[in-house]
Amino acid sequence: MANVKEFEHYSDIEIIGKILDGESKLYELIIRRNNPFLYKIGRAYNYTHHDTEDLMQETYVNAFYNLSKFEGKSTFKTWITRIMLNNCYQKNKKHSYKNENTVEEITLEKNKPMFQNHTNTEKNILNKELGHVLEKALNKIPEDYRLVFTMRELNGLNIAETAEALNISETNVKARLSRAKTMLRSEIEKMYSPEDIYEFNLVYCDRMVERVMAKITTK
Repeated sequence: MANVKEFEHYSDIEIIGKILDGESKLYELIIRRNNPFLYKIGRAYNYTHHDTEDLMQETYVNAFYNLSKFEGKSTFKTWITRIMLNNCYQKNKKHSYKNENTVEEITLEKNKPMFQNHTNTEKNILNKELGHVLEKALNKIPEDYRLVFTMRELNGLNIAETAEALNISETNVKARLSRAKTMLRSEIEKMYSPEDIYEFNLVYCDRMVERVMAKITTK
């Protein structure tokens, strides 16, 4: 079996093809590429770090055993996001926000992420205290808005991908994001970078790889 690093430049589709041909070891690349992304989703649901790790592991295992069902109609990121969202939802059905205001009452966003051009060296320095403050602020936002904000602003999905992942209309994505930004405006304008929130560092990334790979190789 080839060294995993030799395939780091391969696309998700190419790696999946290799995995389906028996190169299961390459699944490590899929895990590493999606760890920070899925972690933010779990934390957006207000799950603890450990609960989020458990949900991530479940998601990766689910995805691995269903890779043959991935048809490429959407991006792999969108596909695995929907699995993670479903796992989060099943774990926490009681948190449902159904009293969303009508779209007409909400000012739609201009399809432009708030995080841009964060190249200043000082802004790239992790500020742990600020990160904790912002995480707490996000956790006060109703789940529907928090999830859309996390997808668009922290994970960088575009409007169409966010709508597909959450199974809502693109108009609703814009509306919810606009409302979320209004709720967080004063805090968001002080943010350094998306990575400061819900950080999933290398130590945890390595551990997640070990957990998932051990799970799928023992079944």
